[in-house]
Amino acid sequence: MGHYALVFVGFGNVGRALARLLLRKRAQLEDGYQITFQVNGIATGRHGMAIDLRGIDLEAALACLESGGRLDRFSTLPTPATILDFIQACPGDVLFENTPINHLTGQPATDHLAAALRQGMHAITANKGPVVHAYAELNRLAHAQGRRFLFESAVMDGAPIFSLFRGGLPCVELRGFQGILNSTSNMILERMESGESLEEAIVYAQSIGIAETNPLNDVEGWDAAVKVAALATVLMGVPLRPQDVQRTGISAITPAMLQSARESGQRWKLVCRVQRQGEGLRASVCPEQVPAESVLSNIHGTSSYVEFAMDVLPGLGIVEGNPSPETTAYGLLADMLNALREDGV
Repeated sequence: MGHYALVFVGFGNVGRALARLLLRKRAQLEDGYQITFQVNGIATGRHGMAIDLRGIDLEAALACLESGGRLDRFSTLPTPATILDFIQACPGDVLFENTPINHLTGQPATDHLAAALRQGMHAITANKGPVVHAYAELNRLAHAQGRRFLFESAVMDGAPIFSLFRGGLPCVELRGFQGILNSTSNMILERMESGESLEEAIVYAQSIGIAETNPLNDVEGWDAAVKVAALATVLMGVPLRPQDVQRTGISAITPAMLQSARESGQRWKLVCRVQRQGEGLRASVCPEQVPAESVLSNIHGTSSYVEFAMDVLPGLGIVEGNPSPETTAYGLLADMLNALREDGV
């Protein structure tokens, strides 16, 4: 039986969902995978840090944060000055990095993941930034350390896209993909079809927790562009930055345009497309009118869809229906199990 020490950097909605999932799956992990675990450390940006090498009481830590408390009272060591100091002071086997994304640089998450790998930990994240901006660098470092850098939840939450290509689709040539990768804009367009203004639809998306206080990353297509860049970089072997993606958001789409499209048997969707062109790629995120009978037209609410064009499988599609933070947390848990499996679990 393997006993593993876990470390959390970032403990917002996704980090807490992962903690609750680990607690719920504790017996299954022990019985089915011979894995037991403890949490050695939790670092947050606003609610303090805690390190206890005997293991933090995870249920108590969750209750503390949900009541507005700080984590420092769970620490048996002096509070580190920075998160990088925290990573160096907190030994573990697996580090989960779930700090907010920086679309333009991937920092500071990239530095956190690199520090974890240098400390001998598997580095697992749902953050798209490091995948786009430091995939090759972090992969090389992980290989040198005999550890894994994994990121299944970076695109479409827990849907097994990256692991599918790593294990289930050997010797395929990926020629391109298309899909709907930003669930927030998809839901906003649907509500506008019902007559709401863009502003009203955004307010609703914020009220249910799927849109940020500043929703421009969704509305202007940046979130979708980052996901396109991550998929292209990892699956097609062509480094791509969000700035390289031809990008048009949905802010110019009006309820009248949406209604006119429906009357002609079409719907507006924010569509992502990537195709190989010689040694490079052509990548775009743009609103399109799609036929009502197409798969793209029938992706509803906060669902997502991606369809891959391969030499041997010309139209393999994956739909993820209305994910939640627990869906993202499952991707992180699956990455942990895959990493530990290579350790001999």
